[in-house]
Amino acid sequence: MSGDYETYSLGDVKLKSAGTIPDAHIAYKTFGDPNNPAIIYPTWYSGAIADNEWLIGTDKTLNPEKYYIVIPALFGNGQSSSPSNKPDLKPFPDVLFYDNVKAQHELLTKKLGITHARAVLGWSMGAGQTYQWATQYPDFMDLAVPFCGSAKTSLHNQVFLEGVKTAVLGGKGASSGGICKGEAIQGEYRTWTDEERTVGLKALGRVYAGWGFSQAFYREKLYGTPVEIDSAN
Repeated sequence: MSGDYETYSLGDVKLKSAGTIPDAHIAYKTFGDPNNPAIIYPTWYSGAIADNEWLIGTDKTLNPEKYYIVIPALFGNGQSSSPSNKPDLKPFPDVLFYDNVKAQHELLTKKLGITHARAVLGWSMGAGQTYQWATQYPDFMDLAVPFCGSAKTSLHNQVFLEGVKTAVLGGKGASSGGICKGEAIQGEYRTWTDEERTVGLKALGRVYAGWGFSQAFYREKLYGTPVEIDSAN
C-alpha cells in the first residue's frame, strides 16, 4: 500500500521556539472516501508515511471503507520539511509537538476541508502527538487513542536518546548541546562530510542495538528470523 505521498505548502512557519522554517511543507497521504469519518494518524519518530500503513486495510483496524484516514508526517522525518530537504537551513530550528500539530490542523482544515475527526491515534511519538492534539484542539476529535507512548518524554528516555545522539555526533567530533537540544555549536555551524555521516550512523546503530531490543531478542537469535506482523493480535 506504500507509494507516493502529497505535500501541502505552509509558507513560513513560525515556531514556538521563536525559530522559523521558511517555505515549509507538510507531507501527507490519505486513504478512503473523504465523506467518511476522519482518522488522523501521525507518523512516529524517524518513521516515513509508509511505516504507518501496517494498521490500514479492509481487514485491519483502520478500514479505508469505513474511515477517511490521513497520515501527516512529522517535521524532520525526511518527507515534511527536514534538514535533508532544507540543506540551507543550518542548524535546523527546534520543533515541538505543538508546531507539528498546528501544521497538521492547518492541513486538515484548509487543504482537506476536515472540521472534525472521529479519532486521532498514533504509536510512540505518534502517541505524543495524539496527546498534544487532545490538549491543543480538544473539540476537534471524538476520541484520542495514543498507544505505546507518553505525553512527555521521561527523564530516563531522554538519557537513552542522549546516548544515541552523542554517538552520532562523535562521528563529527562534536558534542551534544544537552537534553532536548541539538549540537553544541562553537562559532559558525559546519555541516557533515560523507565520512563523518557514515561513522556517526554506524555508531548510532551499535548503541541503539543495545537498548532497542531485548535480551530475549538476542538469546533467541531473532535478528536472523523474518517476522510477520499479525494485525489481528
